Amino acid sequence: MSDLLTHLAKQLVDKPDSVAVTETVDGDMVKLHLAVAEEDVGKVIGRGGRIAKAIRAILKVMATRDGTKVNLEID
Repeated sequence: MSDLLTHLAKQLVDKPDSVAVTETVDGDMVKLHLAVAEEDVGKVIGRGGRIAKAIRAILKVMATRDGTKVNLEID
């Protein structure tokens, strides 16, 4: 899942080298932490949070397929 998130985030931002994803697994819960450059945070979140919601929906589908749950934090 972290590879997918990294790929999606790099396509959205102006500074793809600053994209960093940290994955923590706690039982059946996967916690993903996405860090991007300060000026790219708005591009990842989107107007009204639409892009962030879409990314979370994609990750939820992947997690459901794997039988886990996912939580995404964006910084």
